[in-house]
Amino acid sequence: MPRKTRTKHLVFQRGEYRFEIDAFTPETLPMARLAEYMAEFALMLGQPEHVHFVRLQKGSTAVVANVEWEAIPKVRERIRAVRSQNPDAPLEAVRAFHRIDNRLAEDNATGALVEPTGKTVIRFAGRKRKIELEYGAVRQPGTVDGVPIVIGGEKDPVPVHLEDRDRIHNCYAKRTVARQIAAFIFTTPVRASGLGVWRREESGLWVMERFLIQDFKPLDDASLSDVVDDLRRIDGSWQTLEDPWMN
Repeated sequence: MPRKTRTKHLVFQRGEYRFEIDAFTPETLPMARLAEYMAEFALMLGQPEHVHFVRLQKGSTAVVANVEWEAIPKVRERIRAVRSQNPDAPLEAVRAFHRIDNRLAEDNATGALVEPTGKTVIRFAGRKRKIELEYGAVRQPGTVDGVPIVIGGEKDPVPVHLEDRDRIHNCYAKRTVARQIAAFIFTTPVRASGLGVWRREESGLWVMERFLIQDFKPLDDASLSDVVDDLRRIDGSWQTLEDPWMN
């Protein structure tokens, strides 16, 4: 009897997440395409050491993954951040979401992500989405926050990498500015202001291609998370500015 109780207890130590695709069955979905979907599904879930492929569910194709009990809260938070388009959502998970949606559109399919409770937490519009136009590069003043982890290079401006939680902002700065930022390397988060170059992909996701730091100020650890929400609420306007890369 104790063994049965222990076995029953172990069953509840995992939770199943399902990624459903409506256009295929396991017999008609090409293996190479399945591998692409599974790779993006894994990126959306995160916690690679605690997420395991279980099976393909019959009917319309559903990729089923088991998440170990201790990782479920982190996976749940990650998925909900992507769903709500939270600015602090992990960038790799957001990009995986858009790549899945792009592939579903190419395959004339739609999809859904279902959590262990059976609730659909994310729907992928796929073939039903409104196609967004892809824009060229757009320049906009802005700010990025993070702890300096890389500073310096042979040319001016030099690379300055800022680590913000689980993402890295690859920026540049004139050597005079970079030298001042170096005083805070590996220790203190900074808020860097300057000019960013952004491009909107077909999926609607804006991607920062380049950011030139023109000024900065140090932030203490407590204030870094607090200022993010305030920054997101500031309205920005697209502006045409003199190209600082050539100065």
